[in-house]
Order: sequence, then structure tokens, then C-alpha cells
Amino acid sequence: MAHVITDDCIACGTCIDECPVGAISEGDIYKIDPDICTDCGTCVDACPSEAIVEA
Repeated sequence: MAHVITDDCIACGTCIDECPVGAISEGDIYKIDPDICTDCGTCVDACPSEAIVEA
């Protein structure tokens, strides 16, 4: 199951740099494409605001 980014996202960009498959897109609140996400969890560990959780 893919991860999702909650409203706690501060749009810092850290997760984009860490995602090995490019599943995260920019915006006011970043989004993870569930069709691309491999559920590796790298973004969860990188997120400074703990805004990424399992869906």
C-alpha cells in the first residue's frame, strides 16, 4: 500500500530528493502517486514534519 502525505506537509522538498522512483510531485502540499510508489518508506524517514504516513 502506498504512502500518503498529510496536511502537515511543509513543502520543503526533502522527500522528492529521497524518492528512488520519482513518485512524489510538488505543490502546496506534496502528493505521492500510488501507481508509482513502491512503498519503500524512504520518504517517511526523510520527512522533517512527519507528514508522510501509510495509506
